[in-house]
Parts: sequence; structure tokens; C-alpha cells
Amino acid sequence: MDAVLFDMDGVIVDTEEFWRAREAEVILPAAVADGDPSQDEIRGVNYRETYDYLADTYEMALSREEFLDLYESAAADLYETTDLMPGFEDLLAALRARGCRIAVVSSSPREWIDRVVQRFGLDVDVLLSTEDVDGPGKPAPDVYAVAAERVEAVPADCVAVEDSPNGVRAATRAGVLTVAYGGDAEAVELADRRADDPEALRTLFDELLAEG
Repeated sequence: MDAVLFDMDGVIVDTEEFWRAREAEVILPAAVADGDPSQDEIRGVNYRETYDYLADTYEMALSREEFLDLYESAAADLYETTDLMPGFEDLLAALRARGCRIAVVSSSPREWIDRVVQRFGLDVDVLLSTEDVDGPGKPAPDVYAVAAERVEAVPADCVAVEDSPNGVRAATRAGVLTVAYGGDAEAVELADRRADDPEALRTLFDELLAEG
């Protein structure tokens, strides 16, 4: 294992429940005029691509600009107040001590990723948003293929930590070993390994590093 590629929301920062509640209670009811989309359809997908998907599938009540503003206004304060996931700083330090290269690979815009990394002073090599990649976002493999290239590792020597099924699909399609973090049933079914909590994730990395 040469590099670890972390998703951000729900893996590095404790924001997943916020976004799921905001989508269910505010964004989707306001945006979709006719239909009842499932959050699983859009989980782990960049919010700009989410609008495109919804507009292709359902009758929309909001313009693209209005839809994007619902996400951007919510994010303005969220990433200044959210906490790191328990144990993440210690885990990152342990991986660094073992010589692992680290990337953040997220469907969130680069501005949001930068805000989190700078706020917490995270020691990472590569920051990559799906918006930085010339291709579709998760669940397509493009962002993980680029992430592996930028950390100078072949995909087979990387491990991706994801909490959503679409994130797991993206990494798997890129040839990266996947860890489903947090216990989502579909993500667990799709992933190569699982780790439901920080302790389990730390133990799993110890095992993978021991394997070489």
C-alpha cells in the first residue's frame, strides 16, 4: 500500500448527516416539482452533476442557479463549524509515519476541500475535486485514476476510503482497493473491505501495510 485516497464528507469531516438531512428536508423538496427522488440516487455525486441528473430524470421547480445556491449557502458556514471525524488526525499521522502518500478525493468543490484542509492543517499530498477532472464525477472512475497518478502510485497500490456506494464504485472501476467506512450496507456490499469505526480502520491499515 503506497497511498491512501480519502473521500472527504463522512470520512474526514463529520458532515454526512448534515447533508443528508438538508437534502431530504430542504433541497430535494424545493428542487423537484414532480417525483420523489431517493437520496441514494445522488449520494456521493457532485452537486452540479446532481442537478443535471435530476433535470434529466424529473420535472424541476428550480433553475440550475437556484439549485446550486441551496448547496453553496449551506456550505458557507458548515465547513467552518464541522468537526474532524473521530481519530482522523491520529490515523493520518500514523500513515505518514509509515511513508504513505495521502490524497483527498471528493465530489465537493475544490474551494470546500481547501477550506477543510487549511482549517485543520491536514498534512496531505494531493487535493482533488471531481470538478478538477476532465471527465464525469463519481461513480465514474476518472477522479480516482487521476488521484493515483498524482500521488505517483499505480491504482493497485492505492486504497480508497469511501462512505457512499457511488464513491466505492468510482474507486473500484479505477482499479483501487476500496474500504467502505461507516457501515452503509450498499457500500459494504460493493467494497473490498469494511471498517465501521476509526479503530477498525486503523487496524485494517496496519494489516494492509504488513502485507506490503
